[in-house]
Amino acid sequence: MKLLGVLGGMSWTSTAEYYRLLNHGVAVRLGGLHSARLLVHSVDFAPVAAMQHDGNWDGTTTVLVDAAQELERAGAQGLILATNTMHKVADQLQAATNIPLLHIADATAARIRADGLHTVALLATAFTMEQDFYIGRLRDQGLDVITPDDAERADVHRIIYDELCQDVVLDSSRDRYREVMDHLAQRGAEGIILGCTEIGLLVEAGDASVPLYDTTAIHVEQAIDWMLAP
Repeated sequence: MKLLGVLGGMSWTSTAEYYRLLNHGVAVRLGGLHSARLLVHSVDFAPVAAMQHDGNWDGTTTVLVDAAQELERAGAQGLILATNTMHKVADQLQAATNIPLLHIADATAARIRADGLHTVALLATAFTMEQDFYIGRLRDQGLDVITPDDAERADVHRIIYDELCQDVVLDSSRDRYREVMDHLAQRGAEGIILGCTEIGLLVEAGDASVPLYDTTAIHVEQAIDWMLAP
């Protein structure tokens, strides 16, 4: 089994889910007492989040490049970035290391294409919904992507940072996400990407009238495939 470096902490709640799913997935595939071979570097999210909201992406790049290089020096044979938003600097991370970075958007696009869908909606942080680094990568792989309207995007973003990243899960927020997802389906979304690694803590398949694509779970499956490949 290859040794996987997990660059996490953005937020700790989703990184904990990554850890659980990676180990559970390896145990299911290999049986017995098997678990995942992992190195985890969990950053302090508060300064990273502050830099995100200040538009200081160079600062976030420095933090994550340092962490990725530490994982490589420690023996990691590949990397996953346990967050959607910080894939904004994925190209810089790959350029600064000599081991593969498994990209969450590529895994998600492959799953959606395999299901035969073409038009999907994206729920994520405002950065991911409003900038091109993620949507553009999905579109390059043949998908049409729609996002919520301005007010809905603001609510989706707020719930992620003010609640889910702080391990707060509220029924009222689940209801709001259900409302937003219903509007997206009415606008033609054949499926909805849960494009923030915390959203799966709030909603599940029964909360929408179209298929949901939980990027955390999809990314984990990609990582396990890589870890166990000959």
